Amino acid sequence: MHPSDKPADAALPDLAGAPWLSAASTQRVMAAIAAGGFEARAVGGVVRNALFGLPVTDIDIATTATPGDVVRLARYAGFEVVETGLKHGTLTVIVDKHPFEVTTLRRDVETHGRHATVAFTDDWAEDARRRDFTMNALYCDAAGRLHDPLGGIGDLRARRVRFIGEAAERIREDYLRILRFFRFTAQYADGAYDAAGLLACTRERGGLAQLSAERVRQELVRLLVAPGALAAVETMREHGILADVLPAAPRPGLLARVIEIDRGHGLPADAMVRLAALGVELLEDAVRLAEGLRLSREERGGLLLGSSDEARFAEPPGERDAKVLLYCHGADDYRALLVQAWARSLSASVRDPRWSEALTLPDRWQPPKLPVKGADVMARGIPAGPKVGEALRMLEAWWIEQDFVPDREALLARL
Repeated sequence: MHPSDKPADAALPDLAGAPWLSAASTQRVMAAIAAGGFEARAVGGVVRNALFGLPVTDIDIATTATPGDVVRLARYAGFEVVETGLKHGTLTVIVDKHPFEVTTLRRDVETHGRHATVAFTDDWAEDARRRDFTMNALYCDAAGRLHDPLGGIGDLRARRVRFIGEAAERIREDYLRILRFFRFTAQYADGAYDAAGLLACTRERGGLAQLSAERVRQELVRLLVAPGALAAVETMREHGILADVLPAAPRPGLLARVIEIDRGHGLPADAMVRLAALGVELLEDAVRLAEGLRLSREERGGLLLGSSDEARFAEPPGERDAKVLLYCHGADDYRALLVQAWARSLSASVRDPRWSEALTLPDRWQPPKLPVKGADVMARGIPAGPKVGEALRMLEAWWIEQDFVPDREALLARL
């Protein structure tokens, strides 16, 4: 057993007063379970993020109550219950429109590389040992007291992402944990990758073939926007893992430029911009990535934008051309186009003031709206139908050529 698998001796932090914990809905669902004589503790991401001072979204609760007891107690308290994962002991309890995933403590009886056959238990340490990383095996009760059956607080304080027990065993239980190891390290770690975890991920990477494209996409998208995304991509490539999940020839150098531009201008990380930089050179690259990763329609649009000619101008656009781009694409897509074009313009520094000025155009200029509509066209005697749209497009093109200056009266006169 690794030394940090033992409970920590140091005083544990306290989460009493945390807004998510003191919220009435959280206290009500925990109190309902406690009323039946069972224990209930928040677990996993909510506790980890709270200790890191990061935003808390979903609240998962572990309990000694069986699923049947949870259903009975929740309904007695007047809560809605959805049997989302009853076979694995998981229910969704909805309190004041807030969903809580409530799962009975369990141990793995048999694992299949993605799913497991489980048995219920009342042993908190046994439940903790079936989880992936030590920092995810921390529990918090309704009073805010932290419970650390495996000593995960030491790894969390050191910002070290480490598998529980034998890394290879945890990975064979669920091969998605390979990608989660890189994503969690990119998000939370401060320093080098855990050597034992990295070695196990490398040796077990053949199991990635068992994963669905949807699950791979979910992890990659979240990894690409993490603070340590570049180091994660480079480490995955060096250890032969990136090729198993990315159907494209990777270009980490271009990704590095995009990340530097983002950070230099305080832009939020955009997963599709970064994915396009990493793996899109031609339209067929974008199509192959979109299909291979089962991207959503919105994500496909963002990726295809990265393969367009508009993302390839070698020099920053002048003010007029930039305004046309911004008007036609909107602020978000405009920034995406500019960032990708800037990154691809390898001769330009990522601190080039000309590109920087073009990138900040949405902060200085709000695109106007075309002052005429279809009704105005029809009022001039053009019947409803395709000719109305054609007339509007011609008017809009002229208006844009005139730098958006003509007003409604001028446009109607033009019409």
